[in-house]
Amino acid sequence: METNARYTSFVAVGDSFTEGMSDTLPDGSYRGWADLLAARLAGLSRPAADGTPDVLPSPGFRYANLAVRGKLIDQIADEQCGPAASMGADLVTLVGGLNDVLRPRCDVDRVCARLADCADLLARGGGQLVLMRSPGRRGPVLERFRPRMEQLFARIDELATRHGALVVDLYASEALADPRMWAEDRLHLNAEGHRRVAEAVWQALGLPAASDWNAPLPPAAPPRWAARRTADLRFAREHLVPWIGRRLTGRSSGDGRAGAQFSAEQGRAFWISPTDHTDPGPVSSWRRVAPA
Repeated sequence: METNARYTSFVAVGDSFTEGMSDTLPDGSYRGWADLLAARLAGLSRPAADGTPDVLPSPGFRYANLAVRGKLIDQIADEQCGPAASMGADLVTLVGGLNDVLRPRCDVDRVCARLADCADLLARGGGQLVLMRSPGRRGPVLERFRPRMEQLFARIDELATRHGALVVDLYASEALADPRMWAEDRLHLNAEGHRRVAEAVWQALGLPAASDWNAPLPPAAPPRWAARRTADLRFAREHLVPWIGRRLTGRSSGDGRAGAQFSAEQGRAFWISPTDHTDPGPVSSWRRVAPA
């Protein structure tokens, strides 16, 4: 499928990165790059009958985010990819596997094989498949797991070649590696990080750039020792210890959760569409439409 197209439907599959953690809204919910991208895609002008651009977005645009925080690649494959493939979207994003490779024990070859299963299934739907080399926060955790991540990313490149998928390389971005792009939990991007990811995917689709998503942040004075220690202690108390507790007890932050556009009661995904398609520009509100 050619880039710079007018997409009319978009399904996002994955884990917390795609769910939107930690681009936190005032009500405590998450938005994230996929929601931002959907809002912009929905706001693209539709062509009129005579070929000239209309000033209003298409009322038929549909979006579904099936991603759930904490999900491993087996769960993404078993719970999300089937429903996503059945929706027949003309744009599908798949990001997964990092929750696996960041665990103490991991069979990276098996993770890569399961990711391939996901890509194979989603690609059969005929839409434009988008894969990503996920970003990493600069620091010791990234260095420890870098070999595993790069093995996973090499497999992603192979899958892209096989399926004609686009690869958005966020891993190579020095800007997204900047700790200031990350939330206090040091695992998830903040609002600015998600905004830049949305822009990166937008540009990968061949759409006109609104900003330089990879531009470095302005230089900043390093925090003082006391401030660093305070931040480290808060991180350990509020994020690291609970994360270790979940690992030791076999629990996940995604237990009991379903994707934003997945009905656990009905066991199926559903679409949302712009509430008001008469308002030009990015969409700010959505409504549920017929089940997929």
